[in-house]
Amino acid sequence: MASGELPPSKKKSGPTTICSLGDDLLCEVFLRLPSLPTLVRAALTCPAFLRAVRSSPKFRRRFRDLHPAPLLGVFLDVYDPGMPAFVPIRRWSDPDHAAAVRGADVFLTRVPDDEDEGSDDEDDGESDSLGWSGYYGGEGDRAGWSMTGCRDGYVVLVNRGTKRAAVYDPLTRSLHLLPAPPVEICEDPEEAEVEFHVITSEEDRRSLRVVFVCKERGKVRVAVFSLDTREWQISPKGARLQLQDDDSGTLVNGCVYWASVSEDAIHLLNTATLQFSRMVLPRRMRRMGLKVGQTSDGKLCLACASELTLDVCFRRADDNGVDKWILNRTFELVDDIDKLRLQFVDRFPRLEVVAIIGGIVYLSTFQVEHPSSSGCFLSFCIETEELKEVCPITNSDSSYPYIMAWPPVLVGNKVSSLG
Repeated sequence: MASGELPPSKKKSGPTTICSLGDDLLCEVFLRLPSLPTLVRAALTCPAFLRAVRSSPKFRRRFRDLHPAPLLGVFLDVYDPGMPAFVPIRRWSDPDHAAAVRGADVFLTRVPDDEDEGSDDEDDGESDSLGWSGYYGGEGDRAGWSMTGCRDGYVVLVNRGTKRAAVYDPLTRSLHLLPAPPVEICEDPEEAEVEFHVITSEEDRRSLRVVFVCKERGKVRVAVFSLDTREWQISPKGARLQLQDDDSGTLVNGCVYWASVSEDAIHLLNTATLQFSRMVLPRRMRRMGLKVGQTSDGKLCLACASELTLDVCFRRADDNGVDKWILNRTFELVDDIDKLRLQFVDRFPRLEVVAIIGGIVYLSTFQVEHPSSSGCFLSFCIETEELKEVCPITNSDSSYPYIMAWPPVLVGNKVSSLG
């Protein structure tokens, strides 16, 4: 180096930004986000963020474990037959949650009414003309839609006259219109009572099957409709079961469960084998209003309410590894309800169990002396024993919690567009 010359200056490195982080570090950052709606907003910020989320099934499982899917609102079957009403969950301090509620088609506008015409399946999210010629049988058949279920982000609607079903995702606006069930399992659609249960893949909700259960003249027949093949798989034989016509089963971990208090038993259908079996009801749970659901770790559980008392029973493996009903818990909710300062006409309203999802027992209040009065929708966490007011509701025969499902845009290994 010549005398008096300064050494060459080192080139300054640019500042490290979040966009320069690798996928693993990005996922660790995303795990600290508060909710699924916030993750959706963050992932759609740039292709690198979206790629990190879409390419890691492990991250998605961890995020689901840490952040339960949020409740967006409650569908109320107050116009049966007809489209349900919807009560949104308002969280003014959470703009991402509010955006998810606003973005959902909770009025089910893509589901055609009985005057529309269209094809059997509309799944492209576009508002095409729906040619449903003859879908409802005839001019005198105007039974309309009735809501029968809401699970994994899908709403299930059934036409009582024809027993055809619509499966709809309000967030993605994906609509599936099922063809009429085979006459082999539903001989008299007007007299039969039917159920539809949507089975989805944890990783890709777009891959789904629909289990059809027909209860007719004391006999139960089952068929499964595949949206990929557009074909029915019919169970070779039916079963003689005393299932209540007005009581739909509950899908938990691939099985549909029906609690039969009159038989002190639970009937269950394995949707993989289409075989029926039964288990004995715990003695303390042999009461009307019993509901089947699952805990936060996916285990089977039961819940029923008597006035302002909630009983919960869990199914666990004993010391020999055999699944049994091994734990009963009773929660007195009188003081908890008083702390919420809810407004009731009746001094002591009754509680009714609506559903048990992810360890949360959803309840509605009912006022015996004033049955037409409005009530409240409540949630009770089994683990923390915390009772919360969710929203006020109009009195209805059925209510369905609408829980946000994992969006398909966050699943996959390729990022083609942010849409």
